[in-house]
Amino acid sequence: MKPVRFAAVGLNHDHIYGQVNCLLRAGAELAGYFAEEDDLAAAFGARYPGAPQLDDRRRALEDPSIDLIVSAAIPDERAGLAIAAMRAGKDVMLDKPGMVTLKELAEVKAVQAETGRILSILYSEHFENRATVKAGELVAAGAIGKVVSVTGFGPHRLREATRPAWFFERRRYGGILVDIASHQCEQFLFFTGAETAEVLSASVANRAHPDRPGLQDHGDIHLATTDATGFIRVDWFTPDGLPTWGDGRLFLTGTDGTIELRKYIDIAGRPGTDHLFLTDRKGVTYIDCSQTALPYGDQLVSDIRYRTETAMPQARCFAAMEIALKAQALAEAQS
Repeated sequence: MKPVRFAAVGLNHDHIYGQVNCLLRAGAELAGYFAEEDDLAAAFGARYPGAPQLDDRRRALEDPSIDLIVSAAIPDERAGLAIAAMRAGKDVMLDKPGMVTLKELAEVKAVQAETGRILSILYSEHFENRATVKAGELVAAGAIGKVVSVTGFGPHRLREATRPAWFFERRRYGGILVDIASHQCEQFLFFTGAETAEVLSASVANRAHPDRPGLQDHGDIHLATTDATGFIRVDWFTPDGLPTWGDGRLFLTGTDGTIELRKYIDIAGRPGTDHLFLTDRKGVTYIDCSQTALPYGDQLVSDIRYRTETAMPQARCFAAMEIALKAQALAEAQS
């Protein structure tokens, strides 16, 4: 069976490397790459020296041997690229956020329905995090009963001096709830099994960066369904002293137990990443998830071949962004 071939188009966020690597691990073939920016293209080429550099993104869209377009372009350019790729007969895998306005979401949904192509968003704090994947396995096995509450914290380090200009432009990155909290919106739907959720409240603020008026450095969302509630908090306040980019945590409460994830660090505790703590009727169990398999890449490659939805249901992919976009709009209307 010939490998699934993909091209990387739009290299503006370093998440592109995680996207590419998950496909390479799954046996897909990197057929080429394109970036408007020479420095980004050079860095990518140095990382993947066997891949050809394309002189125009149309080369990727028009090549009938390429099955999938992968992109971490500037966020406000992702929807347009996805639409062009789907209309060219390609499946698409985007970095989050997949789009930055509700209008873009509606357009992407319409073209996906029209073309029947796969539009996948790699929510890396789920699909590239082994502790989150393990928690999903435990929840599916009934380890904590029915999930009734999901609380997610997504702190990030700002690294202000290294960020490009677009990072600080609200219209380009979409706002903090769209940019970061879409991760937690997707996880809320995943762990509760809900198709959508109501945004009860949301807020955004610039607490500490008056010289960057377009930056939102703090945000939160309160969600609810008939059977579950959720709380999300995200920020750009990870201190330099933490030896990783953010102390991401997830708390799941079920009718028969709880799960706590310390995804990237167990501060003043165990070394490494992917820590999971399960509490149930029998006691408290620590699970090292560092060897848990990451199935998303293999599943997406299979979906491309067989036109299935095993990596992520298409509806949930869009619903997570819809919740984040509605929360962003609500927060800004009230600020």
